Amino acid sequence: MSMLERDLQDVNLESAAEADDDAVETVEIEAGAADDSDEAFEKALSREDRHHHHSLDATQIYLNEIGFSPLLTPEEEVHYGRLARQGDPQGRSRMIESNLRLVVKIARRYLNRGLTLLDLIEEGNLGLIRAVEKFDPERGFRFSTYATWWIRQTIERALMNQTRTIRLPIHVVKELNIYLRAARELTQKLDHEATAEEIADHLDKPVASVKRMMGLNERVSSVDYPVGSESDKPLIETLTDDNDLGPESTLVDGDVKQHVDDWLAELTDKQREVVVRRFGLRGHEASTLEQVARKSA
Repeated sequence: MSMLERDLQDVNLESAAEADDDAVETVEIEAGAADDSDEAFEKALSREDRHHHHSLDATQIYLNEIGFSPLLTPEEEVHYGRLARQGDPQGRSRMIESNLRLVVKIARRYLNRGLTLLDLIEEGNLGLIRAVEKFDPERGFRFSTYATWWIRQTIERALMNQTRTIRLPIHVVKELNIYLRAARELTQKLDHEATAEEIADHLDKPVASVKRMMGLNERVSSVDYPVGSESDKPLIETLTDDNDLGPESTLVDGDVKQHVDDWLAELTDKQREVVVRRFGLRGHEASTLEQVARKSA
């Protein structure tokens, strides 16, 4: 049995084991919450049985379906690879279906990066299809080796494009990954979070470039998102307004305006117009003495 076949069988065994673990855990929860009576326990088992047989999630259903696809021997791989290269739909389908478990195995490595397992598998399958179309069995290497590169490329490209609120160009994301990888390595080596200066020295890059690129890694959050898990108040309601003077300054400002209005009321119309235009009061823009003289003439 080849290494690829053992790896792919491990995926099936792992998926089956996870499904069994989920089932056991659900039974324990149901049984623990039920009464001590036999009737309550039987109801818990009945609910679990219905859940197990009728409420399997889409991921588990997909894993169960692809588990029936037989793996190809090296000879069959060459045979169907030649057919697929000639445009034969049967050969193409057989090559794809026999390697779907390889996609699952690779997709699992990219979990917890912003996409669900099903989304990762879907993107990986696109890479698998592309690999089947480009594969040349006459070169002598195994299809799994060739397909792995295409599967990883499509998954990584999807992560770059879909996991950010503000999309970055592919070449920028690739450069950013170099900086982030260096930051992780330095953090482990230095036993503290790497600074921009340390990263710049490690990569022989300007500090300004490092700060600019690392700034692109900041996540965007919606101001309408609730502050806490138990609160419905959006974040925007907790943010201070930079233009807000505060209660004390507001009172002082209002008092000054009132005194100015009272003083202006004691002036003649001509005097009031000159002062208002000169100092930009009551919505007017501040003017020079020459401008005031022209407008008052």
